[in-house]
Amino acid sequence: MNEWSAVDQALVALIASGPVEVREDGEWLPEFAQFRWEFRGEGAHALIHLWSERRNLTRRIVGVREQSSERIVLEVHRFGKRRPSKLAFLHRDTQRAPKLVSREQFRSRIERFLLDCFPDASISGITASADLNRSFSPKFVRGVMHESCEDWALLVVPSGEKSAGVEASLAFGLIWLDAVRSPKEGKPVRGLRLFVPEGAGRTLCERSLALSPVAFTEIFEVHERDHFVEKLDQRDVGDLKSSLVPRSQVDSLLSAAREDASRVAALSNASSEVREAIQQRALPGGTQAIFAFRGLEFARWSAEGFSFGMGKQTRQLDKASEPALSRLLGQLHLNRNSLASETEHPLYKRVPERWLETLIREDPTKLDGQLDPRFLYSQIPALTSGDRGVLDLLGVTRRGRLVVIELKASEDIQLPMQAIDYWLRVRRHQQEGTFQHYGYFPGLELDPKPPLVWLVAPCFRFHSSSEILLKYLSPEIGVTRIGLNENWRKGIRVLFRH
Repeated sequence: MNEWSAVDQALVALIASGPVEVREDGEWLPEFAQFRWEFRGEGAHALIHLWSERRNLTRRIVGVREQSSERIVLEVHRFGKRRPSKLAFLHRDTQRAPKLVSREQFRSRIERFLLDCFPDASISGITASADLNRSFSPKFVRGVMHESCEDWALLVVPSGEKSAGVEASLAFGLIWLDAVRSPKEGKPVRGLRLFVPEGAGRTLCERSLALSPVAFTEIFEVHERDHFVEKLDQRDVGDLKSSLVPRSQVDSLLSAAREDASRVAALSNASSEVREAIQQRALPGGTQAIFAFRGLEFARWSAEGFSFGMGKQTRQLDKASEPALSRLLGQLHLNRNSLASETEHPLYKRVPERWLETLIREDPTKLDGQLDPRFLYSQIPALTSGDRGVLDLLGVTRRGRLVVIELKASEDIQLPMQAIDYWLRVRRHQQEGTFQHYGYFPGLELDPKPPLVWLVAPCFRFHSSSEILLKYLSPEIGVTRIGLNENWRKGIRVLFRH
């Protein structure tokens, strides 16, 4: 039995007493949430070896600083370091949450990975903790990279993150860049380095085209398996993915659905209020049309037939199912109107942006007298990449200036970034002349100036980080925030324009 057997037995007893975490110089090593160990050698050559599925660690032991039923602290030497450090095994009353462990394991792993890929750099302040006051998400790892006398704000997206999370990372990265650049920090920061999983960088490269030079951003794809990072050329994104269906095809589709539209109107018991609340719209692709009640889809038409219902509970319309459709329309009329008594009812609360869109389409001049009420298109052009959930409108002023209108009924940190997705594509179609070629804005000469962007939401529903994100957009993009009354369902009133 060597001189470290007593420490070995104490460590066995400590682990038997409950959860134990490993710390080195006060820093939690999450890769060793579950670990094994061994002591090797004696005297000045004694070593402790820890290993887990995620990491190996070996340290030369100098001595025991503390040993009790609650903690064991060893003084150790890290290879290549002059000063000794402390390796501590601490008893915890409760096990850390699995999500937190996983997040911290990624933070620790990615820090070592980046230092291997950038051997002349150092990293400070790296963390995956949430900061609700500054809208920092715990999804992403953030920190500061120091390289060649320059500082960079860095943000890392973990592998396996869904596309919506990857797209969201640019907004959070810019907010982090702004925080690192704050006067309190006192150091100039070159820009943002954004690290995303392999194959996930295209949408971010597209969005970066709409950023100001002060938001200097480098985007890297992380190849963890092959242990390297690939810097993307943000100018080489190819064609921005969007589709534009000829207007004649849209009109033909809606005309073909007219017979069923008349049939639906007849089922509404001749109530003009119900009939006026039903709208038809062609879906992107030009092969299906939806029927919506104040923006909430309840039926869909295609060449294969007419189906109705909410969610996945749909059925084909025939004589036998007509009463069911009539009852559905009655429920929509009862629960989806501005005077509904149950404002918590699902039919009242669902897809509020689409309800807001129907009110704007009824009279666009209520939003702004500049808008030409003859032309207001929904999802034209349609985005064919990314993961979008906000409904877009494309309008035009009476002087021919295109206007991208982005609607939101609740706080959304991504609102400005989603607007630039749409703006980039509208700008491309404008420059290529495809709007007129496909029959949009007939008889109108479009102003060649870049499209305007209007962000529309109830006045207290703009996210507090909107101002930060807007200041990093290209000066070419003219953005106006339009604040509406909170009870907009009863009628739209504009309370401010910024």
